[in-house]
Amino acid sequence: MSTSKAMPAAVVLFALGVVAIVAMFVAGDRGLPAWVFAAGWLLAPAGLALGVFSAVRNSRRRA
Repeated sequence: MSTSKAMPAAVVLFALGVVAIVAMFVAGDRGLPAWVFAAGWLLAPAGLALGVFSAVRNSRRRA
């Protein structure tokens, strides 16, 4: 089974987004830099979307 090159990138993006979200919960009320909030807000959904797109494209290629 071959995977596209986009799938590992999607996993990395999603993992970085999840790490940023966990960092927000761990930090609590203490101030975090704005890039942490932006990373949590953008990276996890972008990784999920890229992963779904890659999986759909890979399944259509084989059919």
